[in-house]
Amino acid sequence: MGTRLRLSFLLFVFLLPVSTPAQLSGQQAAAAAAQPPASTNFFPLSQVHRGLRATAWTVFEGTEPEPMDVEILGLLRGARGPGQDMILARLHGSKAEYTGVVEGMSGSPVYVDGKLLGSLAYRIGQFSKEPIAGITPIEQMLGLRDLPSPAASASTSLSTAVESTLDAPANFEPIETPLVMSGFSADAVRLWQQQMAGTSLATVSAGGGSGASDSSPAQMQSAAATLKPGSAVSAQVVRGDVEIAATCTITYIDPSQLLACGHPFLQAGPVSLPMTTTEVIATLASPMNSFKIVNTGAPVGAFTEDRASGIRGMIGAEARMIPMHVAISSPEGARKINVEMADLPSLTPQAVMVVLYNSLNQSNDAVAEASYHLTGNIGIEGYPSAPLDFWSTPGGQMPAPIAAALQVSQLFTALYSNVTRRGAIRSIDIAVETIPRRMQLELAGARIVSGNLVHAGDTVVVEATLRPWQQPERNVRIPVKLPPRFGPGGIRILVSDASTLDRTLQQPQQNAPAAGMDALLAAARSRHSADRVYVSLLAPEPQATVAGSTLTSLPLSVANGLEGVRFAQGISMNGESVELAADTSAGGVVSGSQILTLHIQSGSAVN
Repeated sequence: MGTRLRLSFLLFVFLLPVSTPAQLSGQQAAAAAAQPPASTNFFPLSQVHRGLRATAWTVFEGTEPEPMDVEILGLLRGARGPGQDMILARLHGSKAEYTGVVEGMSGSPVYVDGKLLGSLAYRIGQFSKEPIAGITPIEQMLGLRDLPSPAASASTSLSTAVESTLDAPANFEPIETPLVMSGFSADAVRLWQQQMAGTSLATVSAGGGSGASDSSPAQMQSAAATLKPGSAVSAQVVRGDVEIAATCTITYIDPSQLLACGHPFLQAGPVSLPMTTTEVIATLASPMNSFKIVNTGAPVGAFTEDRASGIRGMIGAEARMIPMHVAISSPEGARKINVEMADLPSLTPQAVMVVLYNSLNQSNDAVAEASYHLTGNIGIEGYPSAPLDFWSTPGGQMPAPIAAALQVSQLFTALYSNVTRRGAIRSIDIAVETIPRRMQLELAGARIVSGNLVHAGDTVVVEATLRPWQQPERNVRIPVKLPPRFGPGGIRILVSDASTLDRTLQQPQQNAPAAGMDALLAAARSRHSADRVYVSLLAPEPQATVAGSTLTSLPLSVANGLEGVRFAQGISMNGESVELAADTSAGGVVSGSQILTLHIQSGSAVN
């Protein structure tokens, strides 16, 4: 991406025609005098034919739209889907012919005789030698404007049947939506692109955030007064200390709402995304893919609909966002990252992961051997908070910062996407301890040092050998008291890390229904910390896992009752019961397990 950007920038700098100060002054005055028509009159789709002359408006630099000449080539019936037509056009003018069809140009309004025809929204692949664009008819976009509520169905085509004069090319694509990622490292940008591959939000362009935070009604109305057809406008996916925002162009605007893009972001239907003004710093010409370099601006409302024919924004509306707070402590000091992110299933989990990864990776503490301990909680309306307690250390299948962000993202996704969740996600609060060394420990061995022949009620001592990364081995001793109820015979002892213990407690369930919120929260609360050594008794008694909770040492009558319904209820049964007897701090992330055997003799324990 960086190489492409630098090469494109050199092409832009050296090939763009140079204007003198006097010429620039005259061009600016002419642009200021010309204004796009008001969005009140519409050109009928039934009157579209080859040879029509039109004018499109878009921002090449600054905030004022500039006109482009447009030649209508014909109508492509059903080119955007059944009943969804596209008008094919060729752009004219020095800038349009130099840059071609540009990322961020989607939504640019097109007028015939002062009447709004539609918006530039599509182009023919990449490397096209001519600025050929597809126009979404305004008649089909107005269905989006007239949706009675966010819950309404997608708009219906208002177009009149018109015979196509052209065959639809097979490679028409929506004009990409330039996505600005302000404050993110190159690695975080690549991670975002991997997570969003195949969507219009995978393409990242240069630009910056707004830094604007005043979203009072008076301020939003004042900022909205500067918008007009052809103005650039942005939808914020993440805002705060870092920002992710997608930019396109306004097609239609009235005092309460606007329509933009002419194609969907993600076709998510009802959405809630902050809407801001946008300044175009420059339009970068590239033989591969021209795009606009932008700064997002002041809040003006919220986008509420993302449909096939475009996106709708309501002026003055407030978007519902999920606050995320990350507090990082390390030997170098403390820092905080505070953001808000959109509540949108198709991208919120990915945003959580990328923002957290960027927070961990973008500091002087982020070295290859650093380990991370993450604690905190995810707040959910109507439920207890879901606790976070994750460790990540080098030596695994992926770098520690990505592994840490992935663990949090997996839990968040399970909760956020759960079909039984009724309350909204209220907050994400994460505290990170950064440790500048590899906190990796191997359980190298375990033994019973107090003897293998015992009585019920005795206390035995288990000794575990821990092998830290590139350090001498050390032993820890863990006293374990045996329950008096155990009868004579053999009993097994599991000495293990946290993940082995959790898998043993949460046995796989056959044909289990999807876990509900209560089960997920119970599992999150019962998860054991990875920096401890655990000693568990594997008693010859029934165990069941029900709705995320493990029931140990069940009476036979209860076990028999659960056995009859386990397949219908998704209950797992096990003939051996896992009873956590003792644990101790290991001083690092433990991996490994070992089984020991005791023989319980008849008779009572002897002091």
